[in-house]
Amino acid sequence: MFSGHLSQRLPTNAVLAWSDSKQYFYVYYVLRMISQIISQGSLSCISLAYVADVVEDSMRAAAFGWITGLFALSNFLGNLLSRVLPDDYIFKVSILLLTFCPVYLKLFLVETIRTAPRQEQHSSWLATINNVFKKQYKSVKNGLAVGANSGTLKHIALITFLSKLGMSGISSVLLYYLKSVFDFNKNQFSEILMLVGIGSIFSQILVLPLINPLVGEKGILCISLLASTAYGLFNGLAWAPWVPYMSASFEVVYVLMEPAIYAIVSKATSSTNQGKFQGFIAAVRSSATLLSPLVMSPLTSLFLSSKAPFDCKGFSLVCASLFMVFALFFSWRLKLDNEPSASDSEDNSDNVEAPLVS
Repeated sequence: MFSGHLSQRLPTNAVLAWSDSKQYFYVYYVLRMISQIISQGSLSCISLAYVADVVEDSMRAAAFGWITGLFALSNFLGNLLSRVLPDDYIFKVSILLLTFCPVYLKLFLVETIRTAPRQEQHSSWLATINNVFKKQYKSVKNGLAVGANSGTLKHIALITFLSKLGMSGISSVLLYYLKSVFDFNKNQFSEILMLVGIGSIFSQILVLPLINPLVGEKGILCISLLASTAYGLFNGLAWAPWVPYMSASFEVVYVLMEPAIYAIVSKATSSTNQGKFQGFIAAVRSSATLLSPLVMSPLTSLFLSSKAPFDCKGFSLVCASLFMVFALFFSWRLKLDNEPSASDSEDNSDNVEAPLVS
């Protein structure tokens, strides 16, 4: 599963490794867009589904924390590597690293899904394609029906949307806000991002496994949302240049929300629906990321201008914090379904997947 999606990324970097001319640059972005559509969201969902197959329920939150923590570590090391390497070698090294991933997966990763026997070997390509779409439509339909009957999954989707609406709104305007209010430069931005990046790695890899047995996934979710609310308020009401540095510590706690949600969703559905529902939550998260800047950008510009209704330059960040308050309220009232529903279990009891192309 993984190797095919990872292979989609190789041609994009290979284009710029071949040439950095204007024409190749446009080709790179077209290929990158196609690659992102095919592989960007599915990679994380497939990773989470695979972990759910090989890790016990009680250990999934810690395992998901390792995934998100290592992802943060890879981003940190990738940025560091790009600063150290000469420009001519950056894309060549990235191709080498991307090539290593599918090769390693092919050689060492064990498939967890039992594939159904191939049928209709002599069917026409048109009939085969039609059959594939019918099967996938039925699979998605059944998955959505299961999600609609699960109170946990519906609440988690709402919590994810509200929290991401607030945090992505803050992230989209924060640097512009700090530059306008406190005259931050790129070095100060880099310092804050470095603090958050390093802190996030340790909080997800080391802290999450320690506190999860004590407070559970719901407790981690509430703590992270409380931290995100404080993060938005301190930034929005910042009265001195050192306040954004202090508020960065809250973002280190907020990142625990993602593995907590992964674990809650994983426990609330059966093994063969893991990818579907993780993908649905990812789609909800992406929708919020798309919508929030449409409101936050003009609102921030208004309160930073001389036409502001009242003097509160970070009013937009305070408004974004309210979405986290709503998300915290629903998280507090969340009732966890640690077992999949009966219809979910019956529909997927055999844990068998038919090949897309028979």
